[in-house]
Parts: sequence; C-alpha cells; structure tokens
Amino acid sequence: MSAFSYYGKKLQHLCRGLFLYVACLCQSTCFLISCFHKSILFRVHKFFVQLFYFILISLFGFWILNILQPRSDFTPRNLDLFFTSVSAVTVSSMSTVEMEVFSNSQLILLTFLMLVGGEIFTSMLGLHLIRPKFKPWRKSSKIESVLSSTTSSPRNSNFSIDDIELDIVVVPDSPRPNDSSEKDEFQDDFGSTLDRQTLKYQSIKFLGVVTLVYLAVINIIGISSVLVYFACVSSAKDVLRNKGLKTFTFAIFTVVSTFVSCGFVPTNENMMVFSKNSGLLLILIPQVLFGNTLYPTFLRLSIWFSGKFFKKNEAKYLLKRSRDIGHLHLLPSQHSRLLAVTVFGFIMVQFILFCSLEWKSSVLNGLNSYQKVVGSLFQVVNARHTGETIVDISTVAPAMLVVFIVMMYLPPYTSYVPFQGADENPEEAIGESKGRGKIAENLILSQLSYLVFFIVLICIIERKKMKDDPLNFNVLNITLEVISAYGNVGFSTGYSCDRLINPDPTCKNKSYGFVGKWSDEGKIIIIIVMFFGRLKKFNMQGGKAWKLL
Repeated sequence: MSAFSYYGKKLQHLCRGLFLYVACLCQSTCFLISCFHKSILFRVHKFFVQLFYFILISLFGFWILNILQPRSDFTPRNLDLFFTSVSAVTVSSMSTVEMEVFSNSQLILLTFLMLVGGEIFTSMLGLHLIRPKFKPWRKSSKIESVLSSTTSSPRNSNFSIDDIELDIVVVPDSPRPNDSSEKDEFQDDFGSTLDRQTLKYQSIKFLGVVTLVYLAVINIIGISSVLVYFACVSSAKDVLRNKGLKTFTFAIFTVVSTFVSCGFVPTNENMMVFSKNSGLLLILIPQVLFGNTLYPTFLRLSIWFSGKFFKKNEAKYLLKRSRDIGHLHLLPSQHSRLLAVTVFGFIMVQFILFCSLEWKSSVLNGLNSYQKVVGSLFQVVNARHTGETIVDISTVAPAMLVVFIVMMYLPPYTSYVPFQGADENPEEAIGESKGRGKIAENLILSQLSYLVFFIVLICIIERKKMKDDPLNFNVLNITLEVISAYGNVGFSTGYSCDRLINPDPTCKNKSYGFVGKWSDEGKIIIIIVMFFGRLKKFNMQGGKAWKLL
C-alpha cells in the first residue's frame, strides 16, 4: 500500500511538472506568435496585409467549395470555382457558372465569404488590428524618453508634449489655419495629452463596437424584412419554390450580398424574376445605400446617436476629431453631408436618364407604371457598386451603358467638394506610404492606365472570338466587363447565342456573366482585375508624375 502511495505521488509530481512544462511552452509560443504578428503587422504595408488576407480567404473558399457537392449533376471546373470564390471575397459578383448550380451548403459558404470580404467587416477587423499601436503606455514611454533627452539638451527646451507623434499614422493631418484655437478647445474638452491618448485608444475600440452593431442591426433588419415579405407575398415565394431554393437561405444570402455590395443572388436570372415584386426591391434599396455609398454618413449618425443615448465621451471625440482617427469611413461632418448630396445627385441623374431612354422600350416590358418607377430606381442605385439587376443589361441603350461604366468606375465615396479648404477625404492619403521611394512613386500609373492595359490585353487574348463573334465579343461589352470587375459591381451583358452571325446548333444560352464564355487566360485576367479593384484605395494618387499639357 505504501509502494502504491509512493508511485502515486511520483506520478502526480510527474503530471504536474508535465502540465507546467506544457503551459510554459504554450505561453512562450503564444508570446512568440504575438510578437511575430505585431512585428509583421506593423512593419508590412497594409496593401500587402490585405492582399494576403483576400488571397488566403479566396483559397479557403475554393477548397471548401470543391469539397461540398453541387446541387445539380453539373460539376464546375476548378478554375470556375476559384473564380467564384474570388468574386465573392472581393464582392464583385462576376460569374462564370449559373448560381442555381450551387447547393444550399455552398450558398451558405458564399454568404460567409461575402461577409468577411466586405468593406465594413474588413474595416472593423482593421480597427481591431491597429488598436494596439494606440495604447497609452506606448505614448507615455515615448514621452519619458523625449523628456529625458530634453533635460540634457538645451536646444530642445522649446519642445512640447503636443509635438510627440504616434508610432503609426494612418492618415496624415493637413495644416489648418485655426489649428491653435482647435487645440485649445480640444485641451479644455479632453484634458491632458495622456488623457487624450487614452481617450483615443478607447475611441478606436468604441468605433469598432459601433461598426459591429451597425453591421449586425442592418443585416438583421434586412433579413427579417425579406422573410416577412416572402411570408406575405405568395408570388415571390412561388419563385423560390419552383427553383428549389430555401426561403431562409435566400433571405440571408441576398441581404448580406446586397449590404456588402456584392450583387450575387441565388437565382440564375439575378433579380429579374422579382422585377414585379416592388416591395422586395424597396427593402433592398436601403441595404445598398447603408452598406456602401452612404455608409460614412450613417456611421456618423450611429456614433452621434450612441453618444446621445449612452453619454459616451468617445462618441464626442470621434465626431470632433474624426480626422485624427484616420479611419477611411469616418469622414468629417461637412464631407459626410456633401457625400450624401453627391450620392443622391448621381441617383437622380441616372434615374431621369434611364426612365427617358427605357420607359417605353422592351427592357421594362410587362411592368406597370409603379413597377417601372421602383425597378428603375433599383437599377440605378445598384449601378454604383452592388450590381443586382432587374433587366437584361445587353438590351439597355448604349448611352445608358456608358453612364453605367462611368458610375462603376467612380470610387464609392466620390463627392463634390466645391469649397476651397474643405475637409479632405482620407482616401486620398490611404495609399501613400512613408517608405515608398521617389523612383517607385513616379513609376506607378493611374487607375485608368491600368484599366486600359487590361482591356487591351483581353482584346489580344480574345481576338479570335472578336473576329468570329463580333456582336457578343465587342469592345463595349469587354470594357463594361472589365470596369465592372474593377468596380466590384458585377454588371454584365452576358452571352447570347441569338447574336451569333453564324448560328451554332450546339450553342446553349446560359445565365451567367459574359466572362463565362472567355478563355481561361481571360478569366485569370479578370481575377487579377477583381483583386486590383478591391484594393484600389491604396493607389488613388497614382500617375502624378505624368503631366498633360
């Protein structure tokens, strides 16, 4: 019995020592991973961090899509599956296969890919990752080191704590004429420099929480509204029943796709099968605006509401010092108002032009006046960055196609700022890097130059098809496809066997994008364009070395 007790104690000590060893090993490993993560994250340019993120998520999506079984007997090729994964992650909704091919589990996966690839989710993730750089202890240690140097060096005696710069500057602040008065006002409101630094750190955390709540609330309201609509309108529910789609999956997929400005819809015809369901279109229109072009405006409103309701000092800081945070989507008050005016101005111009050109055409054939108004509004709202459509884009007037191309090319926060010295857009500085050399900066071209290069390259790759099938493979259709991929919109003229000059009895019309009929090389170019468009905010100032006189 004593021997059993002796060996039991030995075993207990051994297990305890092994447990402590494993715990120390795990703690050391986590510490090393954390140090490696911070050193990589804070040293590597954000462009490469986001590029790696989108490529990694795209590969993950392709791997899972390849494992899951499709709904039909048709199995998409690996290139088409990877293309679909990239299209979902970059929220582009470019398609090379019909959407009804995918099973319910694959649709859920695509919903996840669209959500984690959306701009609001990635911005929220970015806030979480950069927050450690704003920790107050970083500032205090820097102050101590600087103050010690000032005491030993008389030439730095005029140094003030306000001149200390943070380790990371997301968006550089431009000088303002009344900067001293603003500093005094800021000092009175928020106290000392260290208090302000603590408040800044807490404000970034608060902004991340507001973004998360905004993301959740808008999607929950949208999904609930769509479910209620399908429960009340039998004609809309019959469409899903005839196509074998689950109502709950359709609601989640479509609302998330609309909110993140992707434009994927589980039906082959996109929203054309719901062109007469004006109520559904009216539910989705706010989702388009809340998740894209008007997001900065409603983000400020959400922060203001949170500050009024919860009495948060962080909300006051974010609203008054939005430029200091350097968050792309948190625009100054004046800029947010001008952005809203610009967005509604673009919508009004497109709406008037679309109705004047297509009101009596076959594009809106079969719709009454009310349905035409709602359908036209839905179409032009989606032309900026979402890409859902109730009409066949190939039948739209060429003048309207050119307008769509211009709208798709414009960045989401394009705004009219007529006043000299008005608040600048943080997007202008987001692509600038301190370490970028002068030679490399001069070699970078403008966005339009790259698009021209991609269009010319695709025309070279698809030159045989352009010669044999000029009605489908024409320069306008190719340009629209490339600009749509660049703008992460998803508008496409598609491919029609009826437009063949030499009829082919084996040709079958498919309900996917025009790029689905391109060669593998052309599809790879579009994949590159989708990544390029998703990361275009990092090169909005390219091409400055070129002067047109």
